[in-house]
Amino acid sequence: MLAEDAVDIRRQRIAIALIGALVLLLLLWETVLAPLRPGSAWLALKALPLALVWPGLARGRERSRQIASLLLPFYVAEAIVRAVTEPGRHALVAGAVATLSAAAFIALLLSFRKPR
Repeated sequence: MLAEDAVDIRRQRIAIALIGALVLLLLLWETVLAPLRPGSAWLALKALPLALVWPGLARGRERSRQIASLLLPFYVAEAIVRAVTEPGRHALVAGAVATLSAAAFIALLLSFRKPR
């Protein structure tokens, strides 16, 4: 029983760390790394929903995990679209966000699953 709980806690911690990293990358993406237009820091507000859910994730609340699992596919989709349609550095940052979002989504889904 202890080993199963340890695996579940590890899965949750990985999901929490990936979502925290995603929030930071989303903020950096629109403010420093590759803003859509100079001075368009308003797009950094897209990190706000995940940032608001993150404390609940850190406390292990299942409702927060459910909300995050509904939000993450939108971040994956937006990042994929921007990775395909934008040139150069913008596409690289968007690809990194897409990868991180997909990894966070998978980790979050695995945190719902109980080990056998």
